[in-house]
Amino acid sequence: MVATTATVIRNGKTIQIPIKNVTIGDTVLLSAGSMIPADLRIIEAKDLYVGQSSLTGESDSVKKNVELKNLEEEIDNIVELDNICFMGTNVISGSAKGIVIKIGDSTYFGKIAHTVASGKSKTAFQKGIENISKLLIKFMLIMIPLVFLINVNKHDIILAFTFAVAIAICITPLLLPVILSSSLSKGAVRMSKKKTIVKKLDAIQNFGAMNILCTDKTGTLTEDKIVLEKYLDINGEEDIRILKHAFLNAYFQTGLKGNIDEAVINRAIENDMEKIVQKYKKIDEIPFDFSRRRLSVVVSDGEKKQLITKGAVEEILNICTMVDYKGNVSQITKEIKENIQKITKNLNQQGLRVIAICQKNDIKNIKNFSTLDEKNMVLLGFIGFLDPPKESAKESIKKLNDAGIRVIVLTGDNAEITRCVYKKIEISSKNIILGSKIDKLSDIALARLLKKNNIFAKLSPIQKARIVRVLKETGNIVGYMGDGINDSPALTNSDVGVSVDSAVDIAKETADIILLEKDLNVLLDGLTERKKNFFKFNEIYKNGNKL
Repeated sequence: MVATTATVIRNGKTIQIPIKNVTIGDTVLLSAGSMIPADLRIIEAKDLYVGQSSLTGESDSVKKNVELKNLEEEIDNIVELDNICFMGTNVISGSAKGIVIKIGDSTYFGKIAHTVASGKSKTAFQKGIENISKLLIKFMLIMIPLVFLINVNKHDIILAFTFAVAIAICITPLLLPVILSSSLSKGAVRMSKKKTIVKKLDAIQNFGAMNILCTDKTGTLTEDKIVLEKYLDINGEEDIRILKHAFLNAYFQTGLKGNIDEAVINRAIENDMEKIVQKYKKIDEIPFDFSRRRLSVVVSDGEKKQLITKGAVEEILNICTMVDYKGNVSQITKEIKENIQKITKNLNQQGLRVIAICQKNDIKNIKNFSTLDEKNMVLLGFIGFLDPPKESAKESIKKLNDAGIRVIVLTGDNAEITRCVYKKIEISSKNIILGSKIDKLSDIALARLLKKNNIFAKLSPIQKARIVRVLKETGNIVGYMGDGINDSPALTNSDVGVSVDSAVDIAKETADIILLEKDLNVLLDGLTERKKNFFKFNEIYKNGNKL
């Protein structure tokens, strides 16, 4: 029901197949968020960055190319080959095509699988079983010699030893593992009927013991049906040119198309713009990544080339030196910047997510485009998206709180949008804490903040993972619910990772539990079942100790 798939080209057709069906010779298409299903030789690549932490332990992404650039250098490790992508890694940004050269156990990952840690720490369930085992071994080490010494004076040595061994066997609850496994499996089947798929049986115990649920905002607490509401120039006036440039950017980009791109394309089609793309040809692309938070495409209409970039307002302002107002280009001034920030803040307070659009025309002599070309650009305007809160979110959070589960929101959105949403769903928090503040705090100071605050905004993936880690270290059983590339570090750090069937591959692969619908109500149904299983587990656990 929740198989991870890969996109391959077979017989000239692009199809999606389960990762286990990928075979040698397949051409695999990669984009941001893709799991790499086998060892691949790259044949096409555009700004491809791959996360190899599962192999190397290094958190920084590695750029991969078609050509092997370090031929003259001595390679100490096969992982340093920059034209090979390895099974078990994932795409951070960019796009590529690769030919499968190794699969399964013959891959580099397969050969070192026994030395690669899964990344997950031991669950409370595993620790509990280990504690029982250690306790029983201690009993045996004490009881066997003691019983033997007491009986050896009354009986012969063989009879005394046999009786001591029989006592040891009686101490061991032989059926406990069978009972635990069957009970958890039965619970997993019941949870699947509630649209909650358990990938790892151990996760049921953590799911049952969970007292904090960290969740992203988009799609979980909001409708995840983003609609483009406004397209405005630098003075906040509606301008169809802004929609046109946003449409060209969204249509020609080949990375992971998100809800924002779909919303732009849908609104453009409503305005009869689909014929515009026939006049343009895509020249190049600079894919999105989470550090620069921008995406650029280079298009040409036969007469001129232009670089069109969209991204977060702060990041776009940093690369713009000019503004375009109704076709008139002028230098950007302090007053213009302040007015832009004021317009953006007002839109955010209305609950709109704002993205800026800019362009650059003097690019005739540039052949190979890179992030270094995203400078001295002309700001065109903004597009505003509305993602309203779910009607069920307010009630769901109340029920989670009643069930003894505290909800903490970790989002990458800015504070104004976040504040607007959480006023509507009534999540209590002393303040909204920004990611920039978290970087300045020690773990002890962050732990103090976490006691009083439930909303954290403008977070990077690493900051989300750090918050989850600190919550765990303060004695909590922490669940994390997310579905994006940026959620995978936090999913790994959590006691129980929860994702959805529509999530990117890396998030689904990292998660312990998969929801078939992106709704907290589905999670609540699963939690209702987990209570039954958790209490049954505790009863078995106690009986095991008695045995």
